[in-house]
Amino acid sequence: MRWENLTVESGGNLPRDAALFGADAVTTRTFDTPEFRGITFHEIRAKSIVNRVPGASRMPFEWTVNPYRGCTHACVYCFARKTHSYLDLDTGLGFDSQIVVKVNAPELLRRHLGSRRWLGDHIAMGTNVDCYQRAEGRYQLMPGIIAALRDHANPFSILTKGTLILRDLDLLKQAAAVTEVGISVSVGFTDHELWRTVEPGTPAPERRLDAVRTLSEHGIDCGVLMAPVIPFLGDDPSQLRATVRAIAASGATSVTPLVLHLRPGAREWFMSWLGHHHPYLVRRYERLYAEGAYAPKWYQRRITRQVHELAEEYGIGPTRAGMPRRIPAPVEPAVPEPTQLTLL
Repeated sequence: MRWENLTVESGGNLPRDAALFGADAVTTRTFDTPEFRGITFHEIRAKSIVNRVPGASRMPFEWTVNPYRGCTHACVYCFARKTHSYLDLDTGLGFDSQIVVKVNAPELLRRHLGSRRWLGDHIAMGTNVDCYQRAEGRYQLMPGIIAALRDHANPFSILTKGTLILRDLDLLKQAAAVTEVGISVSVGFTDHELWRTVEPGTPAPERRLDAVRTLSEHGIDCGVLMAPVIPFLGDDPSQLRATVRAIAASGATSVTPLVLHLRPGAREWFMSWLGHHHPYLVRRYERLYAEGAYAPKWYQRRITRQVHELAEEYGIGPTRAGMPRRIPAPVEPAVPEPTQLTLL
């Protein structure tokens, strides 16, 4: 693996050519338990944990924390797949089963937040891979991360598909008492057949919405990022209605739709999946995404309009100016360039 070629992003404390961690700092483990069978964990002691979002990105936040790299959620459309190629790891099955764990993330973050140079800017988490993926159940990095943010009253947001976030409910409540905390859960559809094939490692959509309900009942506002809306598979008006209705019933404070985008790395893996499961759609996708990673504006506007109309009908809506800021819908994921290590 090309461990040594990973360099700290611009704005970090190390020279641009300094490795984020050395090969001698990597411990590789496997666990013979049902939930981790077939998964390899690469435990590393990182040199940097607070990442600056590339300047060219359209993200509404500047800093991220990503304690993991690779994701056992195994979403076939995940935009972060490309980042695995920077380690000479496979962006398909390798992304799903070769997980990099920054085991010193909590202590690194606490040290960073205590630096005189840190100005207390908002930190977004879950914008690259999910910080509440299955591995978090074993490594338990998030409690230490949230505690550090709480102790420094540093504003933060979390985007997740993982119901494991409820484990940290008390910590989130403590943090919300001293700083701005934004929580968003990603639920793009409620169709079970679609969920089982495109998001095989995630909790079921209704379980995620149960998490939204629990967070809301404990005074933590939680929005839903309705993402991705998958063309021709999850965009039927009846599917959109069922999803928005379920989101409204969960007590979500807002719903923000985001149409599937297919960046390099994710595009190849998704199209391979599509050819296997829905070969009749391959040509339609090639036409719809002929201009690049994003669906045409007319299609995005149509989906957005439909979802917003349904949200209004069911008594919720998109986040608007003047409302409490939660994780905004990304229009371009914060995926780093090949020389960087750094997406809701």
